[in-house]
Formats: sequence, C-alpha cells, structure tokens
Amino acid sequence: VLFPLIPPSWNLNTIFFFLYSQVLKAEYFSSGRGEQQMYKLDIGWPKTPEHFTGQTFCVAVDSLHGLVYVGQRGDNVPKVLVFSEEGQFLHSWNDTVEMPHGIFVWNTATGSSVWITDVGTGKYGHTVKQYSPLGKLMQVLGTPGNAGSSLIPLQFDQPAEIFVEETGEIYVVDGDGGMNNRLLKLSDDYKEIWLTGTNGSGIGQFKIPHSVTVDAFGRVWVADRGNKRIQVFDKVTGEWLGSWSGCFSEEGPYSVRFTADYKYLIVAQLNINRLAILAAPPVGSIGDCVMVHSVQLADETKPHLVDVDMKSGAVYVAEIGAQQVQKYVPL
Repeated sequence: VLFPLIPPSWNLNTIFFFLYSQVLKAEYFSSGRGEQQMYKLDIGWPKTPEHFTGQTFCVAVDSLHGLVYVGQRGDNVPKVLVFSEEGQFLHSWNDTVEMPHGIFVWNTATGSSVWITDVGTGKYGHTVKQYSPLGKLMQVLGTPGNAGSSLIPLQFDQPAEIFVEETGEIYVVDGDGGMNNRLLKLSDDYKEIWLTGTNGSGIGQFKIPHSVTVDAFGRVWVADRGNKRIQVFDKVTGEWLGSWSGCFSEEGPYSVRFTADYKYLIVAQLNINRLAILAAPPVGSIGDCVMVHSVQLADETKPHLVDVDMKSGAVYVAEIGAQQVQKYVPL
C-alpha cells in the first residue's frame, strides 16, 4: 500500500528509512485508540519553582548522580541552579558565569564536571568553561571578554552549545549570532581535530548553529537554526552526511537531543512553542525528517534548549518565555 506513495527518485536507502520511520510511528499510533501520547508533564517538578528568578536558557542532566543543572540569566540572580531529579533544590553558584547559553554534564570514572558556554560581552564572555559540580572553575577555552574569528579555533564569538563524549572529545557549535558559524571538534587535551562551517546556506554552512549532539552510530547532529534545518556530520572525519529541512518550514530547530534508546530526536522550536519528536535513522542514509509526534507547549513558553535523562528517559525543557524548566516523563 505504501509503495505508490514513494517518489520514483528515492534510492533504496531513502525508501528503507521511510519504511523504518513508519514502523516507529506505528509504536505511538494505534487503531481504535487514536494518538498515543509519548510524554506527560510532571507538574510536581521542581518542588520549589520560586528558585527560578531569571530567564532559564539551558538545562543539563547528570543521569549518573541524579542531578539537574539549570543556567539562567538576569541581574543579581544565581546563574546556575542545581536540583535533584525528584525536584528538590540543592544549591546554586555564580562565579565567573556571565550569560550562560548552553550547559552539559560530563561524567568520567573519576568524577563529573559541568561545561557551560558563555555568550556574555563582559570580562567572562565568549568562552567555554568547565566547572566542578559545586561551581569551581577548572578550565577556560577561548579568551574571556574577547570575541574572535573562525580563523583561530579557540577564539569564540557567542558559542552556543557543547557536547562532550565519554572519551573527553568535545564538540562546540560556535555562533549564536556572532561572526562565527562553525562546528568544532576538540581532543580531550583541547586541540583541534577538525573544524567545519562558514556563514551561509550551502552544504556544511551555517546560520546560527545553535545546538549539537552525537548519536550512537558516529554521527554529529547540529541544529542549524537560521537555515531551518538539521545538518549531520561524521564524527571522525567531519564529513557532511546529510541534512533535514522538511519538518522546519514553520520554525527552525533550536535544540537537538536523542532519546535514551536513540530511536528519536527531540527538537525544540521556540517561536511555535513546540517539541518535535522525529524518527532517528538507523545506520545508512540520513534521508529527510519524519515527525512521529509533537508536544505542544503553552503560548509564550519559548522552549530554548532541552536535555534528556539517559536513564529514566525524562525530558527537561528550558523555557525562556515562561522562565522555568519543565520535566516531561515518558509514558
């Protein structure tokens, strides 16, 4: 029944991904019951929402230790809040954080640390920084307070987000509206492995690369916000593998994160207040995106960046309009 719907120009890999995505979609649509919801809002998280006193731009989950880190902006507000996964407020810290944009927790055998991209224009801005869980500054990448061009790998201009693999290899999308529009991979000792991207709309170019994540199959996924697409790269070589644009005619992708089983990609779309849940392709052709579900948020919540608890599957959404982080649990 499906084959008459398949364009004759599609190759076998594209056809396979289309059929695969329909199988995934079938997991959440069943005859006689209508649409099956994938997530439910946890209305009890956090226990004390009054601790959100600024604009909540980013959230990161430490699945190993059951912690949730929130980055917020504002005058005279703590820039980093720490909650338990149950929603208890634990503590906050503020030193050397100016305007947090992205946040990521990196766990190793010897401990954990928190990476933050800072897009401030003051003496701490234009940097990517590593902190201890209690807020002690451990490492600074970039020159604090100085925006730089893409000619110099570690000279950032409004770096948007960071993703760190277990090996310590680092991926940075640099360009939340600054002069850089690039994706950079660093070794665990902060040396450039590869760098790709310039300002533009062509293959491998970016207009505001806003979020980055890595899947279980060696692929790097970038929310190319201004171009209303997701671009995909080989994590070893930096080679461009494909792009998705079909799901983003209304609004570009702001955030990209995989579900714990890597079957789906969760994408925040800020101006239409939506989380799009897309079928993730298996090894092979990237194809184009297939939306299997969406979560419509309240008006003006403006979801900016998200993160996923890779143990429980819970999704945390940093909403700059509502000035809160909300937790969605899988059903």
